[in-house]
Amino acid sequence: MDKNKLEDIVSLCKRRGFIFPGSDVYGGIAGFYDFGPLGVSLKRNIENSWWKFFIEDTDNMFGIDAAIIMNSKVWQASGHVDTFTDPMVECSNCHGRFRADKIDQTKCPTCGKSNTFSEERQFNMMFRTNVGPVDNESSISYLRPETAQGIFTNYKNVVDTIYPDLPFGLAQIGKAFRNEISPRDFIFRVREFEQMEIEYFVNPENWEKEFELWISKIHNWLEALGLDKAKVHELEVEGEDRAHYSKRTVDFEYDFPIGKEELLGLAYRTDFDLKNIERVSGKSMDYLIKGSDKKLVPHVIEPSFGLERAVMAVLSEAYSEDEVNGEKRIFLKLPNNLAPVKICISPLLKNKPELVTQAREVYAKLKKQYSAVIWDDNGNIGKRYRRQDEIGTPYCVVVDFDSLEDNSVTVRNRDDTSQYRIKIENLTDYFSDKF
Repeated sequence: MDKNKLEDIVSLCKRRGFIFPGSDVYGGIAGFYDFGPLGVSLKRNIENSWWKFFIEDTDNMFGIDAAIIMNSKVWQASGHVDTFTDPMVECSNCHGRFRADKIDQTKCPTCGKSNTFSEERQFNMMFRTNVGPVDNESSISYLRPETAQGIFTNYKNVVDTIYPDLPFGLAQIGKAFRNEISPRDFIFRVREFEQMEIEYFVNPENWEKEFELWISKIHNWLEALGLDKAKVHELEVEGEDRAHYSKRTVDFEYDFPIGKEELLGLAYRTDFDLKNIERVSGKSMDYLIKGSDKKLVPHVIEPSFGLERAVMAVLSEAYSEDEVNGEKRIFLKLPNNLAPVKICISPLLKNKPELVTQAREVYAKLKKQYSAVIWDDNGNIGKRYRRQDEIGTPYCVVVDFDSLEDNSVTVRNRDDTSQYRIKIENLTDYFSDKF
């Protein structure tokens, strides 16, 4: 566990505009974070990577976007109203409330008093709300604690409209809300977050084979995020620790600065959800096997990814320190496709019009081609390099006085600080295989 590294990452994220505490100007609110300009781009790049890898580049995968608030029967049928709980204790001295399974029960982590905890009780983590102008039992609903149920409630709609071949998957990226007893560790455990979830509908005869294929797919995607294989671990979750709907669960853990913790989960949900919908709604969830008269209720394999945890893992992996010219250098060694800024363009001196003019021409050319290109002429060139290193920009392009003579620029590499000269006319070709 490296709490110092986590503090460094949190500091960099706030200093450079990746992630801010929610409602910070009013003192904040625990468990909520806002993503700044660079954080939004990083998060969007991870989303796009996930969507392309699992949906666009995979056969028989389809996207949906379900409502956040649904009929309360959804959560009754799924078991969330009765079972979506965490064990909670309260300190009788400071009245702090904590997850019983995450603290030392002999000493309060807030006030330090010993043996002050109440009896353990179960706390439902769903945010309750009322729909419509009347506040009564019939108007109660919930902010969704997961995106999965929005997929299950749309399963029949998809089957009836596009009739995909079995197996097929439905995917969704969206907000989820959990009233965590004690949010902690930056964006690792929060109360509002985004999930990237897939429900993969299979013939129950084939679930084991499909499950193993998903394990392999997940490892491939985590590698594409730039995560070190040695820091990714599989945990076969034992029966008593699995969710009530799961017959098999594998948690993928990562060596975060806070220790080895869950990054994502892969669960075999059997036909639990579709059978519950069938039971409560009275509507058939059968799938007619194409070319036959055989019907079945598909079983489901669910890979569930937390976007904020993916962001935190990527930042943890990318955060690096070295020494350049006797000074400490901080840089984010992000994969090129995830970097919020791909290329930074600078004139060597901003008070030399001839340099600025040529640099603006280079900027316009690359901006049109690669979009995530920025202009920076603030401070000396060394400070610009350090600034771009901290936000993970892979390449800096500098127009200097030699550029006026030979139509070449200096391109600097973030990771090893190497520099080389490239003709302006060749820049687009040079970067074409980088992004």
